[in-house]
Amino acid sequence: MKKPSLEFLSLSLVLGIIGAIGSLLFFAWITTQVLEGETKHFDDVTRAAVHQFATPTLTATMRGISFVGSSLFLTIASIGMFIWMMSRGWKRDAWLLGLTMIGAGILNTTLKLSFRRPRPMPFFDLLPPESFSFPSGHSLASFCFFGALASILTARITNTKLNLMTWILSGTLVLAIGLSRIYLGVHYTTDVLAGFAAALIWIAVIRFVEMQIVRMRKSKREA
Repeated sequence: MKKPSLEFLSLSLVLGIIGAIGSLLFFAWITTQVLEGETKHFDDVTRAAVHQFATPTLTATMRGISFVGSSLFLTIASIGMFIWMMSRGWKRDAWLLGLTMIGAGILNTTLKLSFRRPRPMPFFDLLPPESFSFPSGHSLASFCFFGALASILTARITNTKLNLMTWILSGTLVLAIGLSRIYLGVHYTTDVLAGFAAALIWIAVIRFVEMQIVRMRKSKREA
């Protein structure tokens, strides 16, 4: 029984590394395109395409979805989930989620200050956020939070259909948050894509480190 477990662990590590490298290359490419001004047409066209569907009801909905990806909401949600997991004895998962979100915040701030991309002019007479535009912090943080949460929960759920629904719900919510930022006009499309890519890189790093620790602990027990 040990051999298949180790084989699966190795396969997961390889897939994680491939995913991280792919995301890193994509992030590097899109960053270069943004800095050279090559994405202006793409950003303008996609922003206009999303904005043409604007209605008062949809705007209110998008503002609500955008709030779910805000720093305030995710901070409260992260603290709440941390306390809930600790109360259930899921100490490792609680710290994993906490470190993922703290790292996501540091990564987001570092990237914004590094690239200093100005914000686009928001739609619906909204005031532009004071932070820089690239990458989208809402996209990065929500991807990390809901991705990590889905991973933790599905690892403890044996029902395949429920696991699938958990991943679908998490993925849909993350995409909706990214779309809401484009719809409201507070981000360029490339900001959102870069936020997703950066989040995937960070999650892959966290996952890699976690699995390495698991391997070392297994080796010590077997020794």
